[in-house]
Amino acid sequence: MAVAYRPVQWNRNKLVYDAVLLVGITAYLFLFLRFAPGWLDIRPIGGPELRMRAFGSCAYIMLHLILIIGPLVRLDRRFLPMVYNRRHFGVALFFVALTHAWYVTGWYQAFSPVDKYAAVLVGNTNVASFIGFPFEYLGIAALLILFVMAATSHDFWLNFLGAPVWKAIHMAVYVAYGLLVMHVVLGPLHSEAGLVYPLMVGAGLALVVGLHLAAAVKERRGDRANPSGAANPREGDDTPWILAARISEMEVDRGVAVLLPDGERAAVFCHGERGEKISALSNACKHQNGPLSEGRVIDGCVTCPWHGYQYRPEDGCSPPPFTEKVPTYRLRREGDLVLLDPRALSPGTWTDPIVLEAAK
Repeated sequence: MAVAYRPVQWNRNKLVYDAVLLVGITAYLFLFLRFAPGWLDIRPIGGPELRMRAFGSCAYIMLHLILIIGPLVRLDRRFLPMVYNRRHFGVALFFVALTHAWYVTGWYQAFSPVDKYAAVLVGNTNVASFIGFPFEYLGIAALLILFVMAATSHDFWLNFLGAPVWKAIHMAVYVAYGLLVMHVVLGPLHSEAGLVYPLMVGAGLALVVGLHLAAAVKERRGDRANPSGAANPREGDDTPWILAARISEMEVDRGVAVLLPDGERAAVFCHGERGEKISALSNACKHQNGPLSEGRVIDGCVTCPWHGYQYRPEDGCSPPPFTEKVPTYRLRREGDLVLLDPRALSPGTWTDPIVLEAAK
């Protein structure tokens, strides 16, 4: 977290993440340039064309990796380290894709009678045909989306635009993915006689769609396991309590996501030195709406699994000097059951935790 915006705020995690990312990109490019012609039976081609394929395929693979990080984390928390600096991954993707575009224009449009960048736009204008559609347009549109995402990746833009607008912009990565798939299908695949590339494109698409569906099914099952149905009210109590969790099934310093009647989610945590307290707060982190229930309690604070923003479980406030706040929820205990009032309290409102008689 930060109390002021700075161009770059480096820490050990970012350095390690970026180092692994840089090594991975470099290793892929080296292996492709060195061995791909023999492995993939590529016809003899010159250096610039081989390099454009190297950078193009690298960008395509990187986009797949970015898109599967989210569902992988929901399927298995061991993938959480891949989330923390995913924006660095996106910025690196843009520059790799830009390098690919630079090689393409420098090679195919080098001897054009008009400016090489203009030639990309006017070389094929057959927009009425599907098979003959100018696939360059699709690649340019995808590159522009990646540029906007990279340019607005800093927290300054998140604060300036607001979380809903910022997230909508970055959800356009799925539009970019669709454009790139069609860019590849209508472009490079036309020149390939074998099945290697079509099978690779199909496998990548199946992987992205399959993992998202699997994550959605798991989340759906979790919602069914923690239904938002009303619990039995006490006499004289008109609070619409809902079942949130079973105490015996809760893990110390871990959260449980609770589906609320309005479709939102709350995060219920068992915390304290001996796991003797239970509190509830909003599941959406103020930073990028990260799922707090998938994080854990560190140093007494609920820690977002995406970028480490922290909130005290009892009042939803970030520890000083930070000022972020999230809504909290009232809880009630009935035997082994934890009941929750789905009406959110104002961000930063103190709520008394359930205190267990004995430590878990």
